[in-house]
Amino acid sequence: MIRAAGETENAADDDDPGGVAPTFSALLEDSAEDLYEHAPCGYLSTLMDGTIAKINTTLLGWLGFERAELIGRRRFSDLLTVGGRIYYETHIGPMLALQGEAGGLALELRTAAGTQLPVLVTSTVKRGSDGDAQLIRITIFDARDRLAYERELLRARRQADEERDRVRKLASTLQQTLLPPVLMTVPGLQTAAHYHPASVDEVGGDFYDLFPLTGGTWGFFLGDVSGKGAEAAVVTSLIRYTLRAAAVFEPEPISVLNNLNTVLHERFLAGDARFCTVIYGSLVPVPDGCEITLASGGHPPAVVVRADGTARFLHTPRGMLVGGVPNASFTAVTTRLGPGDTLLLYSDGLTEARTTGSSDRYSEEDLLAFLATANATGAAEVIRVLTDLLRGFGDGVEDDTALLALSVPGSDS
Repeated sequence: MIRAAGETENAADDDDPGGVAPTFSALLEDSAEDLYEHAPCGYLSTLMDGTIAKINTTLLGWLGFERAELIGRRRFSDLLTVGGRIYYETHIGPMLALQGEAGGLALELRTAAGTQLPVLVTSTVKRGSDGDAQLIRITIFDARDRLAYERELLRARRQADEERDRVRKLASTLQQTLLPPVLMTVPGLQTAAHYHPASVDEVGGDFYDLFPLTGGTWGFFLGDVSGKGAEAAVVTSLIRYTLRAAAVFEPEPISVLNNLNTVLHERFLAGDARFCTVIYGSLVPVPDGCEITLASGGHPPAVVVRADGTARFLHTPRGMLVGGVPNASFTAVTTRLGPGDTLLLYSDGLTEARTTGSSDRYSEEDLLAFLATANATGAAEVIRVLTDLLRGFGDGVEDDTALLALSVPGSDS
């Protein structure tokens, strides 16, 4: 088509069936109106007294009302539940008056059918050029999906908490089966023990026991299995019963550890690569005390705290880990406990703990110095001060800790 001079391509086309083609600005105006009416959120405007002046199609669809039922006839607060209406009038209204806006408010609207619609509401005050408030503009987001998500998240969290509690209860119950429920009392001696778990979610591998043998002899041990969890618990149970059975067969401490090494090494060869450290001892009560023989397999040395407060290690050098090699070498040491003396066995959860507020680890030498100045007399008192020490480390205790103490009552007891 030939256009007249000065005629632009934006001018109406004579062949346009509508007569005049829509201008670009008109298209924008239509789009803005359509965006308001069919936005993915609800819009409404109210007068300052809350009377609804304008509402979009989206919100009408959510509520199930006709436009004529609301505009000029109802207040926004009339659409709220009773609790929401009270909150709006006592909190949101004053907030709008003071600040001119209120956002992220969780409310519930009542639909025409009487159901409740959870929403998130943001309100702002429109002011004129003179600064006077004219309208309240309200944007409403459908919170049904969010509420469903939050409920599902809460359900999943509750389920996870229940599962964690179940696991903790299972771990605690299993841990209790690996330790004597009540520590036996040796005639003429005081006994005490404590188990400090580093985690309530996992079964630890530390263990101890005290049991009678024939001829007035008693056996006792304390040790630590490599690893944690159910697999370590199985090995711990095996070790406890093997030590007890081996002590009945041949009570000499080195022989007991040799038997245990044979059993664990067979499992090691079968693919269960676990070993343990352990101190096994036998004691025989004698007048004014007891005679003790200790054999160690790679375990931290026992400590003797004498009646005068001095403390020293009972070293068993060259004692090897139990279960790692077929012909492990173990060494033994003997000592005598007199009135007021205490023998302490412990696992390395104590001597490898991190001290409070420091990256330094507690050490065997720190333990010896602590006991030498703790003025703790008797098995129960030694265990008490060490329990307090562990508690003071807090999260610095990264491994389970087992404590076992035997003492001869002092002459003034």
